[in-house]
Amino acid sequence: MRRLTFLIMWLLILTFQIKSQTSNVVVITLDGAINPAATDYIHYGIEQAVKNNSECLVLLLNTPGGLLESTRIIVSDILQSPVPVVVYVYPPGSRSASAGVFITLAAHIAAMAPGTNIGAAHPVSLEGQMDSVMIEKVTNDAAAFIRTISEKRNRNVKWAEDAVRKSISITETEALKQKVIDLIAPNTKELLEEINGREVQTISGSATLNTKNAKLIYVDMSFQQKLLSILSDPNIAYILLMLGIYGLLFELYSPGLIFPGVVGVISLLLAFYAMHTLPINYAGLALIIFGIILFILEIKIISHGLLTIGGVISLILGSLMLIKTDSGIDVIQISWGVILLFVILTVLFFTFAIGLGIKAQRRKTTTGQEGLINEIGEAITNLEPDGAIKVHGEIWQAESLDGIIPKGGKIIVTGVTNLKLQVKKTN
Repeated sequence: MRRLTFLIMWLLILTFQIKSQTSNVVVITLDGAINPAATDYIHYGIEQAVKNNSECLVLLLNTPGGLLESTRIIVSDILQSPVPVVVYVYPPGSRSASAGVFITLAAHIAAMAPGTNIGAAHPVSLEGQMDSVMIEKVTNDAAAFIRTISEKRNRNVKWAEDAVRKSISITETEALKQKVIDLIAPNTKELLEEINGREVQTISGSATLNTKNAKLIYVDMSFQQKLLSILSDPNIAYILLMLGIYGLLFELYSPGLIFPGVVGVISLLLAFYAMHTLPINYAGLALIIFGIILFILEIKIISHGLLTIGGVISLILGSLMLIKTDSGIDVIQISWGVILLFVILTVLFFTFAIGLGIKAQRRKTTTGQEGLINEIGEAITNLEPDGAIKVHGEIWQAESLDGIIPKGGKIIVTGVTNLKLQVKKTN
């Protein structure tokens, strides 16, 4: 009997050791704004954790916030994840601000590193695009959203709502004391030791974490996700849009250069792809295009600068309105510095580059038959009315439209018909 008991205990210990040695944890890193690329990355991380039968997914988070729509998708993925999700605000000096607060509170286990902070999720009016009624609506919506998450995870509901309504922000020690997070850990290794043995509730049921000696599987963003993340930056999308417009206009006014046209088309395609991932205000896009049209008209029509002023105003307003902020926690916007830089470049571009191209097109033709129009020549025979003349050192057959012109008389070319010049006397 003793031998049987000893054998069972030995098998249990061996089983536990084998499980400890074979357990793994998937680790992903989100360092930047919350956008569609981040949504896809976190969803992919959860899928990898399920595929590898991982103990949990650890999300290393450092974000200023981002898009509410993307945040809602991420929160939904975490709440429905069959694998426990641990959100860890890391490294020291990082923050979980604005939309990041929602993601942290939605985690099965929320942790922070020393020297980090969380909070400031209050909806704000960006560039004056929301009135007081709209601000109240989005604030109430965000408050209800964060209350739901906090109640689901048994976190401090009052603090969560205050983070939205009062824009409060707290340190990691205050967050732990107020039951906003579950623990503080200086690094990933100690984090996994701290959560080892904890029981969490997932959509699949209760799960006890075995993470003490777990193998770490780091999952990076794919090339496509990295590209989408770059393009999801509204400044990059705006720059690509303007470069695309410049390239196509330069090609149209200087046909045959090819390079500006190729760059312009590629830039526009990337810009449209980026705008597909961003909340674009098409009124802002229309104002940008209208501003470009005004710059073109300024070159062709004398308006004493009025069209240029209108173009600058339209371009600035359109740039400010280009990113639509339906939600108050959306923190993405185009930088004022980028907008002013491109307004200045646009004025210079149309003043010099396009202006010179149009002037070159308007310049009088100096070669071929058309180049002879209004040129002064000399009759080398009597024109009665036909004869020969000399223009530009060349001898041409000519027809007088002023009757007889004697040999040696000065003439002016008025037209060309079938290689014969029509001429008149000069005063």
